[in-house]
Amino acid sequence: MKRWETEGIAELADLNLPEEEHLKKGVAIIECIQEIPCNPCVDACPFNAISMENINALPIVDYEKCVGCGKCIEVCPGLAIFVVKIINEKAIIMLPYEFLPLPKEGQKVKALDREGKEICDAVVKKVREGKTNVITIELPAEHAMNARNIRVR
Repeated sequence: MKRWETEGIAELADLNLPEEEHLKKGVAIIECIQEIPCNPCVDACPFNAISMENINALPIVDYEKCVGCGKCIEVCPGLAIFVVKIINEKAIIMLPYEFLPLPKEGQKVKALDREGKEICDAVVKKVREGKTNVITIELPAEHAMNARNIRVR
């Protein structure tokens, strides 16, 4: 049995991850791991980079088509989509955020892993308000594949 089935926590081995070359341009990483009837990410992508075999299948990102715009983040009801871009020693991560108050651009926050544990400091680079707010943070590249939320101080 996989950890997400017992504890609700995805692990990197459970995910379809992009190659390093795609991370340099920034792409969506979908951490949807349970086959349920859901497909708003498919319809939200203006570049047709997300597809599904059927309504119950897991979404698949075509990393050649994805430009990392983050439209899919805003519509995912499971808060399971992140955009990751790695530039040298820094990572830029766009993530869904539904807590208030919203952080401010330039604010220092704590990056959290999938379990909610603090892993490093991060800086808020952008706040995009919407149905689901999208926060863009910058942090050390070594945490790019693990940082999935923030704690505002």
